[in-house]
Order: sequence, then C-alpha cells, then structure tokens
Amino acid sequence: MVPIAGAEMVHKPLQLYRYLLRCCKQLPNENLQHYYKHAVRQSFQVHADEDDPERIQQIIKRAIEDADWVMNKVCGRKS
Repeated sequence: MVPIAGAEMVHKPLQLYRYLLRCCKQLPNENLQHYYKHAVRQSFQVHADEDDPERIQQIIKRAIEDADWVMNKVCGRKS
C-alpha cells in the first residue's frame, strides 16, 4: 500500500519532492511534519547533483518505499 494516491505517477525528482511533502501533511503531529519536511529538503540538497537516470530512479523508488514505511508506522497503528 502506498502512503497517498499518486506514487505510481512519480517519475521525476520534482514530482517526488511534491509527493513527499504531501505525505508529510498527512502526518498526525506538527512536530513530525516539520521533522520529515526538513529531512525531505535535506535529502534533495544532498542528491541535487545526481545526473545518472538509473540512479535517480533508484532514489525515487527507495524514497517512496521509505515514505510508505513511515506512513504505516506513524499513521497505521491500530492498538
């Protein structure tokens, strides 16, 4: 399960950035939202000079998987 609709449409870095920020908005706590928005921005700065298309797709795939894990952990608990 993907965190929010649209993950299958992410193919470019800017699309990924917007997608991840939308995921952050769904987090239940403002502190968590701030933390993950900061992490997303920092990750994009770190990978800004990446120019290998295959590596970019690997990064996108991993980022979506990580967002899925975070959303399931934070929002998916049913206790």
